[in-house]
Amino acid sequence: MSETMICVGAIGGAFGVQGEVRLKSFCAEPSDIADYGPLSTEDGARRFTVTLTRPLKGALGARLGGVSTKEQADALKGTRLYVARERLPALPDDEFYHSDLMGLTVVDTGGATLGKVHAVHDHGAGDLLEVRREGGSDSFYLPFTRAAVPTVDLAARRIVADPPDES
Repeated sequence: MSETMICVGAIGGAFGVQGEVRLKSFCAEPSDIADYGPLSTEDGARRFTVTLTRPLKGALGARLGGVSTKEQADALKGTRLYVARERLPALPDDEFYHSDLMGLTVVDTGGATLGKVHAVHDHGAGDLLEVRREGGSDSFYLPFTRAAVPTVDLAARRIVADPPDES
């Protein structure tokens, strides 16, 4: 697909027997997932309109266009859903979509390259950047806080980091 696609959710499988699915939303406000228009599979081969039906524990109940049976819903279990980046709302200056951080070069406050952002994790206590070291396969984690990451320059594809002391 030519446009940048952002993963906004995943299908957890069937909910009930009439084609409803359990939908895990990755949006800051979970119900916003239904506001972005049709969602696509990663390869763009399938598109689904989303109608939310009810809140569920840790997910949302939803109906997807073209899915009307439990078997069809179960067959979609694990499918990740994407939207074109330009359909997402603009963020304030100090907020970033995880996908915008991926691949950025991380340098320390002296300008030495530490690595590149490999992943962004959120385990409930705040985001962590997984930084893969330059020329290696090992990684380290950097808290995504203003103290540890004072500068994010998307235009230059660079993050300036002041990692906490390892003592």
